[in-house]
Amino acid sequence: MSFTNLLKIALKAILSNKGRSFLSMLGIIIGVGAVIVMMAIGQGSKQSIREEIQKNGTNMLTIRPGADMRGGVRLDPSAMQTLKQIDYETILAEAKFVNKVSPEVSTSGQAVFGSNNTTSTCYGESPDYLGIRLWEVEEGIFFTEEDVNKSAKVCIIGQTVVKELFPNVDPIGKTIRFKNIPLRVIGVFKGKGYNNWGMDQDNVIVSPYTTVMKRLAAQTHFNSILCSAVTEELSDHAIEDLTEILRRTHKLKDGEEDNFTIRSQQEWMETMSSTMDTITIILVVAAAFSLLVAGIGIMNIMLVSVTERTKEIGLRMSVGARGLDISNQFLIESILISLTGGILGVLFGALLTWGCNAIIGYPAVIPAWSVIVSFAVCVAIGVGFGYFPAQKAARLDPIEAIRYE
Repeated sequence: MSFTNLLKIALKAILSNKGRSFLSMLGIIIGVGAVIVMMAIGQGSKQSIREEIQKNGTNMLTIRPGADMRGGVRLDPSAMQTLKQIDYETILAEAKFVNKVSPEVSTSGQAVFGSNNTTSTCYGESPDYLGIRLWEVEEGIFFTEEDVNKSAKVCIIGQTVVKELFPNVDPIGKTIRFKNIPLRVIGVFKGKGYNNWGMDQDNVIVSPYTTVMKRLAAQTHFNSILCSAVTEELSDHAIEDLTEILRRTHKLKDGEEDNFTIRSQQEWMETMSSTMDTITIILVVAAAFSLLVAGIGIMNIMLVSVTERTKEIGLRMSVGARGLDISNQFLIESILISLTGGILGVLFGALLTWGCNAIIGYPAVIPAWSVIVSFAVCVAIGVGFGYFPAQKAARLDPIEAIRYE
């Protein structure tokens, strides 16, 4: 029999049992839809994280204290005090692949203006901070190198601090108190909102690093040093150069472990992408089990169909149909059920993805390859789980099949 005739017979058999056929497809629909949504959420999250990291500058390098061993005990990096003024000055003078540098000191506390107060974090930075983190001042100005040299009591505040302390007042020129130290507001940052980790990026106060070190935090070391590589492509060269400079300023001998760490934005992106890929794979594998269950359901329905149509199979064999024709007919039915379920499943997954974007606001992007993979899996399920019922139908004895009641 020709493929066209077999296709017509298979379609007629499916349409004559619409309810049962739909129930057979239901597992495929749910399984494919779940896989599509999981892939979309994973891809969207990865893309969102990459965009979030890129907002801080793709060529940004972060130098932090590294864990050290003292008396056989490894210290927490936050307890280390290895980054000093000499490190900052040497990097400024000698680093060949870095064009902006900002030492960073931070301390948390309560900011007060009049009867209003809010809890925030004050960061001590250099004038290069804006260029490194790609931040913009919406109102006012940023502090200068002269302010740093004088440890000036000035600050730039984020939009959240403005809302909390200055609901109906222009903050420029006003003086807030942070840890009982007066700081004059000279600028307001452009809003950035929350990042992917739920952190409010606008709840910040930025002052000259010398002001924060001497007047607020009372410390002589930096929490970190931010640098900007000349280009993203030169980030690795910049890391090597910075490593050589810091090992020299820290007087580390050959063979000694670094007491600092340098991370690039590219490393963060790769790490987060790898993490999201792993999570996505786990979610997809969990969702794929429903496809396995759906395949078993299709096989059971096809076995029932073979039993119900035994007499029909016998009649067709008696008028010349070969076992291969019978086998192909049931295989085509199985593949059609699986493929139709796959199409509906993709539509169902696309609808759920749209819901994630429009209603929940969660980033979700359907990768094109996930649709192709879904269809390939559906064909595999149709062939794999339809093969046994098809072979059972093909091996029926025509005479016994005709006599079957």
